[in-house]
Amino acid sequence: MDFATVKDKLQEAGVRCDRGLTEAEVCLAEDLFSFRFPPDLKALLMFVLPTGRGWPNWRDVEDPEIARRLIWPYEGMCFDIENNVFWPDSWGAKPASLTEAFEIAKQEIEAAPKLIPVFGHRYLPDRPSLEENPVFSVYQTDIIYYGSNLWNYFENEFSDYFGTARYHISDPLRPIEFWSDYVDGGG
Repeated sequence: MDFATVKDKLQEAGVRCDRGLTEAEVCLAEDLFSFRFPPDLKALLMFVLPTGRGWPNWRDVEDPEIARRLIWPYEGMCFDIENNVFWPDSWGAKPASLTEAFEIAKQEIEAAPKLIPVFGHRYLPDRPSLEENPVFSVYQTDIIYYGSNLWNYFENEFSDYFGTARYHISDPLRPIEFWSDYVDGGG
């Protein structure tokens, strides 16, 4: 990925770009939140740290917004379990108790690759720990691919600045345990 181009395009879009994270800052965030940044996201964040509204401030790991964004996918599923009859067949019979249903959802999500916030409600899974994982847009159980990889995500999110089609996904897409099932209709 051409990090300098990403930084230039983000700045053109009005995104403030701070100096990249240090290895120590990366390790602190990873240890505190119990995930590992995929190599491409880690390299980008060490090159440049996009900041401002919608961007997680990985330099300030005590910012409650990061923790809120990390639980957003779980909270969205719980909302749809309670309000929109969401219950995947793969989870077995839905319990009568919402508390029990939420606990099952929590267990399922905790076993899945953790979604790392990139911007807004766009997330990159931490597993597999490889470059080229797809980026997901997660709003409750409305989950779609928003980029076949991190570069394609930036092309989609900031298409006016990259000079690309508003929304295009490049094949092939790496399937991601649990999350791809919802995109592909099997969740």
